[in-house]
Amino acid sequence: MSHPNGTITAQAERIPLSLQQDFLRLIDSGTDAGPFGPWYTIVGGWRLAGPLDVPTLQGALDDLVVRHESLRTSLVRDGDDSCQVVGEPGSPSLTVHDLSGQEGSRDLQAEELVNEVESAPFTIDQTPLIGAVLGRFDERDAVLALAAHHTAVDGWSMQLVVRDLAELYAARRAGRPAVLPDPGQYRQFVAWQREYERGPAADASRAFWRETLRGAQITPIPTDHARSAELPAATSWHRFLLAEDFRTAVLRLARTTRTTPFMVLLAAYALLLRERGGGDDIVAPTFTPGRMQSRMLDTVGSFYNFVPLRVDLAPCRTFADVLAAVRQTCLAAHTHELPFNDILAAAPNLLDAAGTDRTADLAFQVVQSPLIMADKPVGDLAYTAMRRRMLPQAVGSALPDGALWNLELNAPGIVGSVGYLSNLFTTESMMDLIIDFQRVLSRVLPRPDQELKNL
Repeated sequence: MSHPNGTITAQAERIPLSLQQDFLRLIDSGTDAGPFGPWYTIVGGWRLAGPLDVPTLQGALDDLVVRHESLRTSLVRDGDDSCQVVGEPGSPSLTVHDLSGQEGSRDLQAEELVNEVESAPFTIDQTPLIGAVLGRFDERDAVLALAAHHTAVDGWSMQLVVRDLAELYAARRAGRPAVLPDPGQYRQFVAWQREYERGPAADASRAFWRETLRGAQITPIPTDHARSAELPAATSWHRFLLAEDFRTAVLRLARTTRTTPFMVLLAAYALLLRERGGGDDIVAPTFTPGRMQSRMLDTVGSFYNFVPLRVDLAPCRTFADVLAAVRQTCLAAHTHELPFNDILAAAPNLLDAAGTDRTADLAFQVVQSPLIMADKPVGDLAYTAMRRRMLPQAVGSALPDGALWNLELNAPGIVGSVGYLSNLFTTESMMDLIIDFQRVLSRVLPRPDQELKNL
């Protein structure tokens, strides 16, 4: 088994780190604000409707940890001896809050509970690496918040977790076996990844990134505070909503141009970066699910890849031109996807411009998971993902650096959130970015073929 000081007993099986985990180890600052600190978490909220039995829910959580090794895996960070160690199944914590006597909006109270969970530390030094908080409004109405350490669970995995938890709970209630697909285990992905890295496909992709990112640096945004000021570090979250007109216009343009909503929104974001002084050579980072094998689609683990998307705006005369360039960039990047370790080795100066005393990077992503549960009944409970959280929070799930912009097309409107290091940025500067982004969308979505200089 593993120990908090990073040592393991001789009997424990040593499994290599994935490249994703190894990158986190390399950028770890050794502080609570780093990727192995207690705030590098991922938290989700779901409303539950139906007759909820708490002991059965605890049993289903226990079953979940048995099913997915990543939830009981310790990471040992010790240079060349770094590894991961799968432990014996344990029982995740389940804290229950009685919310029956409170007045006011239950939706608002549910948001407040999820924010409270997200603001609390979650240590990586002990397993299971997942816990639950349940708020009960009455016998048939509740909110469930699941928190996991981000080194063990990514956004895709969190949707798998609640899908599996719902079925495991229903199976226990009905006294039957759970009906779920073979999950695979993260160690299988690590073994495949190590073999893939030695093969010709990975060599071709490394060559692609060397050529594509030659001379490139991630387009930075200026910070409000200097890194050298060494202000207390925390990740704050501001949440916002873009009107339904934006959502329908994005979907319409994506259909007519054979692109995706992500491509449309990224094209507008690239123009925003240029307008804010980023020049014509835009390199915008995003995240991909990283599940490069179909058999890993049902596996819980940390798979996501940090991918820089380079777009040359110089020849673009219209927004349609920008969108075509973004489409070509995205398709090529997807075809040659690699862990960020490999990309950084191919372009070692990629992060230089975003790591100065007064600059940082802003990653941009659009959530498009096919697994998000919305009013889905499983057994005698119905699960609805809380996809429209609007309450801001001063301390939430941590980012290793810079800021993260997240959008989700969720009718009516586009739900957005921006996480940012409060020692680098102010809330006001993040709000200004959102306002400017809306202005760009308002100009380009209705007139994609009009020359940009006339918009």
